[in-house]
Amino acid sequence: MTRSLIPVILAGGKGERFWPLSRKHRPKQFLCLDGSGKSLLQATADRLLPLVGGWDDLWVVTASHLADGVRQQLPELPEANLLVEPEGRDTAPAVAWSTLEIARRYGEEAVVGFFPADHWIAEETMFLQTLQAAAEVAATQTAIVTLGITPNFPSTGYGYIEQGEKIGVYGLQPDAEFPVFKVSRFTEKPDRETAESFLQSGRFCWNGGMFVFRAGVALDELRIHAPEVLELLEKQGVAAYSQVPKKSIDYALMEKTQQAYVLPINFGWDDLGDWNAIERLLKGDKPNVELAKHVGLDTTGALLYATDEDDLIVTIGLDDTVVVRDGKVTLIVKKDRTQEIKQVLKTLQADPQFEGLL
Repeated sequence: MTRSLIPVILAGGKGERFWPLSRKHRPKQFLCLDGSGKSLLQATADRLLPLVGGWDDLWVVTASHLADGVRQQLPELPEANLLVEPEGRDTAPAVAWSTLEIARRYGEEAVVGFFPADHWIAEETMFLQTLQAAAEVAATQTAIVTLGITPNFPSTGYGYIEQGEKIGVYGLQPDAEFPVFKVSRFTEKPDRETAESFLQSGRFCWNGGMFVFRAGVALDELRIHAPEVLELLEKQGVAAYSQVPKKSIDYALMEKTQQAYVLPINFGWDDLGDWNAIERLLKGDKPNVELAKHVGLDTTGALLYATDEDDLIVTIGLDDTVVVRDGKVTLIVKKDRTQEIKQVLKTLQADPQFEGLL
């Protein structure tokens, strides 16, 4: 165990591609999607607690309309460790504000780690060993370490990180040593041909959105590359939120800094980005993934989900389709079009009669 890393959970996301199960006040991170009985947020907290030995040094940053939900799901989290954003401004302000607050409490030498609340991770021992190695890099180098996901298919839905020069091997145990590379470049979601070339090269990782750094290093880099984000928060704290530009940490800092390093991970990972992720987690040898009472005729490759165990879903002649039943809403979508759920939500948001369904 190491107490040198202060973990921060990013828990402000909307999870729109899991609608209708994920709603405004019940987003994806509050849901149990893997059959474990724990929400994604609770599972994330449980994974990170061994790093700090208890709740006093675990932090969560979330949106104002989700704060009560976080308190209910994590009742042992100290109130002082719950940072509540008055409005969502993407991840750069969330990371900058959290880092400022942690630097105030622990000092600028504190090593901080940021972790999305909605990831699924296997092999938790390997996860902790990976974080110990990342913390070692951050503590000994002027480095912002990102955990890179080794790609196993040419995804066009993830950003990519190209590995540059290898700077060394890190880790506290001989059987858990991790190579670390200088980041050569970040690339946004590529087309299929480019993704295939990335995969074949063996030099690229997916960008998993997990970062480890010394607080002072990140603040120095933000001061150089994103002063419009940092300076207002330094002067006014959370009161500056409405004036802070809406930017992702990738765009504001990671794509610009010369201090980015990547540590490729070896544990099982999924970002649970949309309904297809449930099939990746739970697919067995049956023709369909059934999280509902289902009677099907000539139906294969379907994902069926119902929140009410008394609801029955009946299908005839469906292939590669997602069917979700939640309350007064039923979603039916082809698997290869689940990314378009967000477009439908914009239509619903524009019509007052659907307000209660969002």
